[in-house]
Amino acid sequence: MILVTGGAGYIGSHMVKLLLEHNYEVIIFDNLSMGHRASVPEHVPFIKGDLNNHDQITQVFKKYAIKAVMHFAANCYVGESVNHPQKYYHNNIIGLIHLLDAMREANVKNLIFSSSCAVYGRPPKRLIDEKTVREPISPYGRTKFFSEKIIEDYSMAYGLNYILLRYFNVAGADGDGKIGEDHKPETHLIPNILRHLQGKQKEITIFGNDYPTTDGTCIRDYIHVTDLVEGHLYALSNLLHKKLNREAYNLGTGRGYSILEVVQKCELITRKKALIQYKERRPGDPPHLVANTRKALKELKWKARFEMDDMIHSAWHWFLKHPDGYPIDKDGR
Repeated sequence: MILVTGGAGYIGSHMVKLLLEHNYEVIIFDNLSMGHRASVPEHVPFIKGDLNNHDQITQVFKKYAIKAVMHFAANCYVGESVNHPQKYYHNNIIGLIHLLDAMREANVKNLIFSSSCAVYGRPPKRLIDEKTVREPISPYGRTKFFSEKIIEDYSMAYGLNYILLRYFNVAGADGDGKIGEDHKPETHLIPNILRHLQGKQKEITIFGNDYPTTDGTCIRDYIHVTDLVEGHLYALSNLLHKKLNREAYNLGTGRGYSILEVVQKCELITRKKALIQYKERRPGDPPHLVANTRKALKELKWKARFEMDDMIHSAWHWFLKHPDGYPIDKDGR
C-alpha cells in the first residue's frame, strides 16, 4: 500500500489517480487545508489528519501495511512564506519530522519527496542541473532545502531509502476534466489568467516587469501535472525495485516561458483579451528558472511529453467544467 500525504491536493490527487490506474493500493492522509474531499475517489481510504499531530500520523502506520510514502503535504507559496515564515517552518519541517519518525517506528523505509526548484535560489547558470548549488532565497525554498538535508541525515542514520523530486512550475489538469487545480486563494499564474479570462477576476497581476529578461517578466519552466506525476511513478518503481536510491531529480521540460508569453498563449487559446496590472517585484522571485532534465531522462527514463498549449488547454477544459471549482462538502473543502 502506498501512503500519499496531501493526496487530496492538486498534485496529490493526480498522483492518486495514476497510482490507481497502475493497480497500486493507495491511502490518503490530508488535513484539507488546501485539498478537496471531492477530489478523492470514493473507494480510496481517506484519513483527515495533520502531520503536526504526531499521534494522528503514527496511527495510520499502525492500521495499514504501508510499503512506501509519497509526501506532497506542504505549504508551497513563495510570497506567503516571506510574510508568514512560522507557518512554513511548522508545516513543512515539523510535519516532515513527524512523518519520518512515524515511518521509522513502523519500519517503513521508502520515501518519494516532493521538493522544489526553489532550493536553487538564484542559480548562476540558465539551465539548472541537480549539482547546482542549493542556495534558497525564500523561507519556502529554505524549508525544502532543510527537508532534503533532514531526509539525507535520516537515510544515513536509519537506512531510509529516498528519491527527491525538484519541481519546476506545475500546470494543467487531468485529461478527463474530473480533477484540476483549485486553490483559494490562487497564486499560480495559469489558473489566475484563466479565471480572469472567465470573468472571475478583474485583472491579471504581474509582479515585476523590470527583470533582466527579453520582456522584463520572469522566465519559468512549466510542466504538465500529468508529466509530473508520471515522473513520480517512475521514481517509485525504481525505488521499490531497488534500482535507484538516495538521488535527486529535476522535473521540468527544459524550456522557459516568460509570464507575458504565457498570458499571450492563454489569450490565443481562449480567444479572450487579458487586462494586466503590473506591481513591484515580490521578494524571493528569481528572474530565470529552467530545468536541465538530462539526469531524469538517463536514470529514470522519464521525459515530459506535454507542451505549454497542452497545459493551458487541459486547465481551461477543467475550469469550463468547474466554473466555481470543487464543491464544498461537510469537511469544508
